Amino acid sequence: MKRNTGFSLVLFLWLLALPFENAGAQTVVRIGYSGGGTAKNLHKTIEKAGLWKKRGIDARLIYFTSGATMAQAMVGGDIDIADSDVPAMLNAVTAGVLDGKLITVYVNRFPFAFVARAEIKSPEELRGKRLAISRFGSSSDVTTRMLLKYWNLDPDKDVRILQVAGPTRLPAMMSGQIDGTLVGTYDVPQILESGCCRVLVDMLELPLEYARFGQVVPTQLLKTRREVLLKFVEGLVEGIYVFKTNRELALSVLKQEGIKSPQYGYERVAASLRERPVPEPKGVQAVLDSVKSRNRRSPWPKMRWIQV
Repeated sequence: MKRNTGFSLVLFLWLLALPFENAGAQTVVRIGYSGGGTAKNLHKTIEKAGLWKKRGIDARLIYFTSGATMAQAMVGGDIDIADSDVPAMLNAVTAGVLDGKLITVYVNRFPFAFVARAEIKSPEELRGKRLAISRFGSSSDVTTRMLLKYWNLDPDKDVRILQVAGPTRLPAMMSGQIDGTLVGTYDVPQILESGCCRVLVDMLELPLEYARFGQVVPTQLLKTRREVLLKFVEGLVEGIYVFKTNRELALSVLKQEGIKSPQYGYERVAASLRERPVPEPKGVQAVLDSVKSRNRRSPWPKMRWIQV
């Protein structure tokens, strides 16, 4: 009870500091996301609770098969906010491809599990095996390589890393076309139920700070649509509170999305959502360190993160 009171106070003070616009005008905000788990379900909860509408925001979610393609869309001006794949977006920023700013981080952990075929009982047995990512340069690529190095495996020599589009990775695992991949927390019960695979590690249990889920926006947008972004962050903060405290609403969203055994994923994701989604230097630096090896075209710049 004491913890909820403290969170409510933080929420109230944050919201009090934000200016309000005319709620009657609906402003279209194009929000890109990759993957079908944490980010999408949080946004669906916010939408169902009417938190965007009451702030005059017409939030339009746009799905991308990987963070790398989402970064390309932002460079091309096709989206206003990139959600769910901080590593891929910062990779584009540090490479000089995108002029963007990180404005929030709402999951500072890895809400994934690495699954492998049932006959593979240890990370060492991954040697020579086929591992799937969404796309080279994407967050799944960066995270998989980080995990392999954590296991003392060379991602360029000890395994074969293949590009497999997100929606087809689970079927590919179940059919034996690939031997291991990262899956979202919500997908773990489904793949275990099939009997094809086992969880080698639940990454939420690793004591690592990592700015995995958050939002990146074009720098120019901070100047031209700052009030809209303030409204967006306001809705996000309240949405996190609703997701964590209104269990029935959140579970109803997960069930509508066709997630099997939604309680399993809900407990883990709700615990990982940060009550105050301000980027933390340690988590952001961990991302920068992890993407550094993916970008050799220019000297490593110092990234800046800000609060809107």
